[in-house]
Amino acid sequence: MNESKNNTESNAGATKPGEPTRRETLVKIGLGSMAVAGCGAAVFGYQFLSPNVLYEPSPIANVGKPDQFAPDSVSVNTAAGIYIVHAAEGLYALTATCTHLGCLTAWKPELGIIACPCHGSKFNRQGVKIDGPAPKPLAWLKVWVNDEGDLLVDRSSTVAAGSYVRT
Repeated sequence: MNESKNNTESNAGATKPGEPTRRETLVKIGLGSMAVAGCGAAVFGYQFLSPNVLYEPSPIANVGKPDQFAPDSVSVNTAAGIYIVHAAEGLYALTATCTHLGCLTAWKPELGIIACPCHGSKFNRQGVKIDGPAPKPLAWLKVWVNDEGDLLVDRSSTVAAGSYVRT
């Protein structure tokens, strides 16, 4: 009787022919999990190694013909974020970005100043700070006339104050 009990216990764990064993099932689950993890690591590795290109607009802005700027005027180009000033000495460009916290400034023709609406900094036509918390004057930008006669401004390149383009 003892022998028949052992025989039935050994048959209880046996599987039918053609069915996978518990070990085979666990091996398949483990290999499948490793394959999924490997594919995920390959995808994230590819994303990490591929270049992250930031497509920005060109820093060079074509603002038109120099003769369209009236003498003794300040023109705002909001798309480029610059001021074109036509002084008696010639043309020059100032950045329209305040040096305090990067707000976009506004030309106030009735006062003859450039004012920052965020924290009250004020600049004159040459970009020199008159009032407010701005730590530096507005930057003068590189300006030139190309072969076609258009006025170009490089927003990524600053020049010394007093660098005029004569037309």
